[in-house]
Amino acid sequence: MKLGSLKPAEGATKKTKRLGRGHGSGTGKTAGRGHKGAGSRSGNKKRPWFEGGQMALSRRLPKRGFSNYPFRKEVQIINLDTLEKLGLDNVNLDTLYESGAIKNIQTPVKILGGGELTKKVNVTANAFSKSAIEKIEKAGGSATFL
Repeated sequence: MKLGSLKPAEGATKKTKRLGRGHGSGTGKTAGRGHKGAGSRSGNKKRPWFEGGQMALSRRLPKRGFSNYPFRKEVQIINLDTLEKLGLDNVNLDTLYESGAIKNIQTPVKILGGGELTKKVNVTANAFSKSAIEKIEKAGGSATFL
């Protein structure tokens, strides 16, 4: 095989339409643009969602639902198995940040009950789930709210 002998796969290429080359070509006269209207003129660009002046679909359909986006509360989540891996006796926002478990100290941290705790850990955070509090206290530790 040589570079000069390379060809595209069968059916991968098409001949280009030669527009406006006489009526024998099949695309003569109006060159496939139809008669009159904006689409037949040069410089015509319609937005992909434009429906020819008809009421747009997005405006015909009724509005539904509610977005809570502006009122959402952002929280960083830590599971108990992550605390287990850290291997610390006292866990607070600073130790979590230094270990790389959370991205920033300003955003509140919530401890969730995913995984198991085998040793005593004293945890200080902004929020806890009920199961997390139960598991921490069962292991002999304490959960303190900020």
